[in-house]
Amino acid sequence: MNNYLMRNLLAAVPIGIALFTAQAAQAQHVQWAARLVAVSSQKSEGKDPFSPSQVLSTPNALPLGQISNDAWIPRKEGPNEFIEVRFARSVSAQQVTIVENFNPGSITKVELVDTKGEHHEVYTNDKPGPLPEAYRTLEVKFPAAEYRTLGVKVYMNTAKVEGVNQIDAIGIADVPSTMVKQAFTEEKGPDAVKSTQFDSSLVSLGPNVNTRYVETHPVISPNGRTLYFARESNPDNVGGGRDPQDVYYSTLTSGKNKTWSLAKNLGGPVNTPDDPNGIASVSANGQNAILINIYNRDGTMDPLGCSLTKRTRMGWTQPVPQVIKDFVNLDKEHVDFFLATSGKALLMAVERPDGMGGQDIFVSFPVPEQNNTWGKPKSLGPNVNTAKSDFAPFLAADEKTLYFASEGRGGYGKSDIFYTKRLDDTWTNWSPPRNLGPVVNSPDFDAYYTISAAGQDAYLVSSRNGVDGSKDIFRISLAPAFQPEVVTLVTGRVLDVNTGKPIKAIIHYENLLTGEEIGVTETDPADGSYTIVLPSGVQYGYRAEAKGYIAENANLDVTAKDKYSEEKKDLYLVPFNVGQTVKMNNIFFPQSKYYLNTSSYPELLRLIRILKDYPTVEIKLSGHTDNQGDPALNLKLSQDRVNEVKKYLVSHGINGGRITTEGFGGTMPIASNDQEESRSKNRRVEFTITKK
Repeated sequence: MNNYLMRNLLAAVPIGIALFTAQAAQAQHVQWAARLVAVSSQKSEGKDPFSPSQVLSTPNALPLGQISNDAWIPRKEGPNEFIEVRFARSVSAQQVTIVENFNPGSITKVELVDTKGEHHEVYTNDKPGPLPEAYRTLEVKFPAAEYRTLGVKVYMNTAKVEGVNQIDAIGIADVPSTMVKQAFTEEKGPDAVKSTQFDSSLVSLGPNVNTRYVETHPVISPNGRTLYFARESNPDNVGGGRDPQDVYYSTLTSGKNKTWSLAKNLGGPVNTPDDPNGIASVSANGQNAILINIYNRDGTMDPLGCSLTKRTRMGWTQPVPQVIKDFVNLDKEHVDFFLATSGKALLMAVERPDGMGGQDIFVSFPVPEQNNTWGKPKSLGPNVNTAKSDFAPFLAADEKTLYFASEGRGGYGKSDIFYTKRLDDTWTNWSPPRNLGPVVNSPDFDAYYTISAAGQDAYLVSSRNGVDGSKDIFRISLAPAFQPEVVTLVTGRVLDVNTGKPIKAIIHYENLLTGEEIGVTETDPADGSYTIVLPSGVQYGYRAEAKGYIAENANLDVTAKDKYSEEKKDLYLVPFNVGQTVKMNNIFFPQSKYYLNTSSYPELLRLIRILKDYPTVEIKLSGHTDNQGDPALNLKLSQDRVNEVKKYLVSHGINGGRITTEGFGGTMPIASNDQEESRSKNRRVEFTITKK
């Protein structure tokens, strides 16, 4: 029997939201190093003992100060040791904390690295030397600056402190409170949670959703406007009352009153007459859904896997089985799946020989250039998994906040729901999980937890006040301490720049500071619309791709966003023909300067790939400014800027003879120069295809 029907947890997976202490809420302001950038020397490589990567994530030695294999030891003893790290997102930092496990005192300087790559000194020590303490947590505090911090560089003179020097962790915070105490002091047992009442009581979604039949496993779309759920043994199921479970959906008809439309059966091919059907998660744009079960071509189902269906003009497609390399599940009755909003990670709760016992939570990543194929599952590690079952993962839209059920951590019943934060990009470093408390984990059946991108409301299944005692779907407002991190929901359409007609395309979005691709999604085949979710703290670039077109890339800077927001931005595609002009919206220069910001490199590298893929293509680079200041200086600046772009292209192997340049200053505006918002559109670089 499928997991949806067998896991009647009663009090086993009760869920809801209660307030933690200020400590837990404050910990969300703390970031620990996520990526190693540079290091002067290393005692060992990779993730071996004493390697530089050991400084990533939270301190490994607990209690603090113990000498540990899981900390960096510089190989040399000299005055010029250093290590440089980056964080998952930028913050308006007020402190940096460096944990020196052993023989502290060798640190001579600490610099913050901002989003433009510039360094800012915040600590200096001209007289390094041994300290009387066995270890030190060096806290450097300062007022928040105008720039945002993305990295830290630590300098050391290890010759001044005899013996081994260890650095365990490097962190930043946008609050002045003590970081290490807040991030690592964990009270034990369920009574450690100082929970209060819910922000609101459970609110039934009403008769349009709830019936006397069991409604279960709600899945809310990231925009919060479509709710998918399963309904058991209903006469309106595809197979009638004997059909164990079908998928239904309802749409939000009034955001103010939070009322829902009459639920409809999703129909075939998602729903089948003889098997339990259910949606495990839905993509940001609502176009892709992960379904429980393997849908075989002969119409049968395998209950121990998942499939992917896509929404088209004709409805949902035949579900395609997802191939997970080295997939093993020793538990023949239970399995959970969850697809991250970005589509870049597939979470699953399975029992594997390399697990810790019972169901554990693993993650798989897409295999490049192999559709519907995922890599070998990777355990989330001992901070999440226990010797007993850990299951029902839900990863919020920020892709860092994880809610999951565990039978191995104690609490108020057989299993409780816990909350944890992903601390870096390894997917194995997580903050200490927190029990959601006695108000959350009631004696009744409360389970299957889902949150929209806004992070303000949770939806769950409960039997507390169900119709005729059945299990129904309820909404509850999240306390601020439990809301996921801030995201921005971006919507728009992909259009032909000449005709304005919608185009079926693939959307790619990336971190402009690192060039890392964050996610991929598809447009709606009917109207070319798209939806992406961008976690705060990063400057993003995003673009559409379609055969025969070149993208005009867009960008959005959400580094300073501290509240959920929604943005609308249409994306344009330019036909790949002679005479067509493409705006390069993600080329950035310092004010009144001509040299390139590093955030320009991802877009330039894509142009380089086009020119290498089409070696006969020739282009003309055009530079433009606004009309502010001396026209002659603007003309020179625009010419210098396109010359700098050409220089970059040539340095990456493009023949300079294929590229001409011309600066136009402020003579060719495309928007009004009266206000800065529109004036900024006139400061641009374009290229025109002159030969194909």
